[in-house]
Amino acid sequence: MPQGEWGGDHVELVLDAAHGALEFDCAHGTVHAPIPVAADGTFNVTGIFVREHGGPIRDGEPSDQHPAIYSGTTDGKRMTLTVTLSDESQQIGSFQLALGGGASVVKCL
Repeated sequence: MPQGEWGGDHVELVLDAAHGALEFDCAHGTVHAPIPVAADGTFNVTGIFVREHGGPIRDGEPSDQHPAIYSGTTDGKRMTLTVTLSDESQQIGSFQLALGGGASVVKCL
């Protein structure tokens, strides 16, 4: 997977050689390993997805953290990214990103 900043509506993905950091509207996530891409452009990697909420975070408040599967396809310049919570079998959504593209992320207030 090409390193750098990938952006799209409602998501930003910053990749380096070792991991990825994701920002969503009212959520964030991480991938703690390189993202391998198959010859056909598909990828599938595990990570963490954390739901956020508006307002302050209270002392001792547990995070709404879930194991996640980040999967999709890429041609090295564009990406379709699907996020699925593996502990709840819930698909969060599918996102279109572009390498070097500006992200449009609105954090919770």
